[in-house]
Amino acid sequence: MGEVAEDALMRALHEEHAAALWSYALHLTSGDRIRAEDVVQETLLRAWRSTTVLDQSQGSARAWLFTVARRIAIDGWRSASARSEVMTDQPPERAVADGTDRAVQGWLVAEALAELSERHREVLVLCYFQGYSVADAAVALGVAEGTVKSRTHYALRALRLVLEERGVTQ
Repeated sequence: MGEVAEDALMRALHEEHAAALWSYALHLTSGDRIRAEDVVQETLLRAWRSTTVLDQSQGSARAWLFTVARRIAIDGWRSASARSEVMTDQPPERAVADGTDRAVQGWLVAEALAELSERHREVLVLCYFQGYSVADAAVALGVAEGTVKSRTHYALRALRLVLEERGVTQ
């Protein structure tokens, strides 16, 4: 295909599809006009490089343009999320370990433990907070070791559900 013919086909492609492509790109970029312009420009550049798109006898050029625009926008989102750095002239403040986070976590766990059944609560307190082994907890509770293991399993499950309901874990 000659250069003059390609230019004419590109102009025709632009005249026929540019407005719709611009509108679509604006939608893809949530109204960001600069990013939409970049998407349209890159899409048309790729169309210019692809002679099959310029030759519209092979199918819909608009469908091809919209697909390429969508892929360009997705690539832009992916690369933007990968490089979400904030530039500043001062380093961020360093966190000071003052025990506040640990205290809040303790309160949250204590409140969640209060919602468990007594059997679940006592097995967790013995095994996790007082450091009892399974055998020692079994003796203290007067049950078999397998029962301690089973109660621990279901108690942890119940504790996780309570914490999820409170939005602490996911």
